[in-house]
Amino acid sequence: MVKTYRIAVLPGDGIGTEVIPEALRALRAVEARVGEIQFEFEEFSVGAAEYLRGGDPMPPATLARLRRFDAILLGAMGLPDVRWPDGTEMTPQLDLREKLDLYLGLRPVRLYHQRDSPLAGVSAGEVDMLIVRENTEGLFFSRRRRPRDGATQVRDTMRISRAASERLFRGAFREAARRRGLVTLVDKSNVLPSMVFFRSIFDEIAAEFPGVRTERIYIDAAALYLVRNPRRFDVMVTENMFGDILSDLAAGLVGGMGMAPSGDVGERHAVFQPAHGSAPDIAGKGLANPTAAILSAAMMLDWFGDLASLRGAEMIRNAVKRVYTNSVERTADLGGSLTTTQLGQRIVDGIAS
Repeated sequence: MVKTYRIAVLPGDGIGTEVIPEALRALRAVEARVGEIQFEFEEFSVGAAEYLRGGDPMPPATLARLRRFDAILLGAMGLPDVRWPDGTEMTPQLDLREKLDLYLGLRPVRLYHQRDSPLAGVSAGEVDMLIVRENTEGLFFSRRRRPRDGATQVRDTMRISRAASERLFRGAFREAARRRGLVTLVDKSNVLPSMVFFRSIFDEIAAEFPGVRTERIYIDAAALYLVRNPRRFDVMVTENMFGDILSDLAAGLVGGMGMAPSGDVGERHAVFQPAHGSAPDIAGKGLANPTAAILSAAMMLDWFGDLASLRGAEMIRNAVKRVYTNSVERTADLGGSLTTTQLGQRIVDGIAS
């Protein structure tokens, strides 16, 4: 029996409209080769361009529709020059995380070829980690609060709750149990009381997973260790803002944001997207790297969890690995001259072969 998945497609802004079509082509290649799975895509307009058209980057009717799909595939949202009246940039992707309760941010980082890393002496496969980021609170908790006119100080509040932390840590331990069995907690518990609380909950949840090893390091040390010895990490779990920063740092170790897929997962809903932004400086030029978008589609197939979709996810990852291992050709972000479509086609051909 063929399993059908309904996927909401949100290309968004800038290069999102260029990389998402390549991810859809990869999914169609999986569909053709596996034969036991098919996809129904429906596209929605969300983001800065939608705000310019209708005054709302994510209309309530669109959000209501998105809840009905099996998953959401997102490109990129926001443009630097399109802002709310108070000057803040629009971030409807954060609204999605909060309104759909996508508490578990998954940011896999893998090096496919040593030439793509700025680090000397690191070989393909030696950098292979998963950053697990809490998505619904932390230092992002107060992002909607606006300072009063004439304010002489502004405070951002970090919220750490037991409920959010417990489910975050359980998710991280489950991921580690499927990988190499190590969870590294990243916090700042030597300074912040909220992080002391965070660490105490981590210790409690760790006792539920005796087969998984643990370590605990501070955020500043984590940044140093990522650059000095990224091989040591398997699963890193941390607060929202820390995870935001470490994810970009880690992506830089394997070639940049064009190589950085992500998934934001809850109990009922999930959004998968390349971790990069809309990159308006290169939008429309065919320069964007579609690899992160294609690997995000593979993460979506993993999340579906049936045998056919798991096979498809592995096909995509193997195709990406072959392209980056067997060829020196790259897109501009990695020093090459391939267009978005050309690199996408190479990966699609690898899936089909």
